[in-house]
Amino acid sequence: MSLEKNQAPGSEKEERLKKLEALKAAGINPYPAESKRDHNIAQVFAEIEKLEADQTKVIVAGRLRGVRGHGNLTFAHLEDASGRIQLAFSKKELGDESYKRFVKLIDSGDFIEAAGAIFSTHSGEKSIMVADWTLLSKAIAPIPDSWYGLKDEDERYRRRYLDILLNPETRDIFYKKALFWEVTRDFMKRHGFFEVETPTLETTTGGAEANPFRTHHDDFDLDVFLRISVGELWQKRLMAAGFEKVFEIGRVYRNEGSSPDHLQEFTNMEFYWAYANYEMGMKFTQELYQEIALKVFGKTKFSTKGMEYDLAGEWSKLDYREAVLAKTGIDVLQASEAEMKKKLDELKVKYEGDNRERLMDTLWKYCRRSIAGPVFLVNHPKLVSPLSKAKPENSELTERFQIIIAGSEVGNGFSELNDPVDQRQRFKLQQKLIERGDKEAMMPDWEFVEMLEHGMPPTCGFGFGERLFAFMVDKPVRETTLFPLMRPKREDTEKKETPLKKNK
Repeated sequence: MSLEKNQAPGSEKEERLKKLEALKAAGINPYPAESKRDHNIAQVFAEIEKLEADQTKVIVAGRLRGVRGHGNLTFAHLEDASGRIQLAFSKKELGDESYKRFVKLIDSGDFIEAAGAIFSTHSGEKSIMVADWTLLSKAIAPIPDSWYGLKDEDERYRRRYLDILLNPETRDIFYKKALFWEVTRDFMKRHGFFEVETPTLETTTGGAEANPFRTHHDDFDLDVFLRISVGELWQKRLMAAGFEKVFEIGRVYRNEGSSPDHLQEFTNMEFYWAYANYEMGMKFTQELYQEIALKVFGKTKFSTKGMEYDLAGEWSKLDYREAVLAKTGIDVLQASEAEMKKKLDELKVKYEGDNRERLMDTLWKYCRRSIAGPVFLVNHPKLVSPLSKAKPENSELTERFQIIIAGSEVGNGFSELNDPVDQRQRFKLQQKLIERGDKEAMMPDWEFVEMLEHGMPPTCGFGFGERLFAFMVDKPVRETTLFPLMRPKREDTEKKETPLKKNK
């Protein structure tokens, strides 16, 4: 007898609810608080030859999948986070009452605990002959079919728990992502960096050019912002405080549009390194990216959006001004705003804002699309780098670098500006842009300028985010986020259950 009935999901849910009530009527708690599990499935397989030879009983626990009955014998697979093993339920082994209860009241998708000894089936599959079982959690909704039940992207993200359950590739992405940040953290600490935590609520948003999220602090009766960088201006305060190497891995929020490469909430890492400049930063970050590639993915060659690149070896440098000039014929240091707008119109590139900084940045972003990388973009104009130190030989340019891979920026660093007079002037310029309606201009932080007046050592700062990981696995960043933000379902659709084909 098969436990999987060919019913519509709604009717199956009703049947499962009836089973739930029957379990309660029989005095069985369908949601106990504990389990006596003494092996996970990976541990069982690690010791399986000895366990089978000694006929040692093990207690495993997990979710039942693929239950199928054959008269007085029923097979099922049990899954936990470490693996999957076959269970055999025999009427002879369990007794009439226990076997009948299992067959009648337990479904695929339920969590159970099973105790028994290892044996090999006729086909040679290592299995557990169940001598006793306990229900741990009754699932009243059926698990959808892996391929046909969750094909809709919206449903996959909204019911991410099912997407991960049914798709081993999705689950593997998040194990790799955890390792990605673990390798990053280990690299930083191994090189003497001290991990810190800085505020996520700020009265001014510093460290990047982006539109922030606003909220209200009731106790202070004060409007505040969710941070748009991982504490850049706070970490630089720590340089003035006497720390020499600090870093933070944390969440960042930007109230901007979504795209395959952008989300409004994501994880970044930023470090600040006293007595280092951007040249040292380039060498250091190249080593970091190469270590991530080898320790997380076991390779240095990747393909992202159809573009091939190799992170091994020395990376070349690309001049910002020369790159834009070669691609568009526009000299960003000499061209007028009207000339830049005309060129963007010719290229059919949309742009927001009509100030020189935004136009210059849009031209560069058009040019970078075809760059496979990895390359270091250098010699950024001062106008697009309000926190970067100017180059001594050309005050119009800055000691900044960006890492370009597959047509996008996946890392940004510079020799930090520590001249309080210069910083004050640049903040005043940003303030004018804000007053002209530029939502992405950087908010001035005058207390930060005050810190600089007390003195900050020469410092290299750098940041990168989970976009790098998304590129390495060649997935949209939304796909590499456990629970991306979704619009709530409308109230009238909340009452309707999306039909999902059950797993057989």
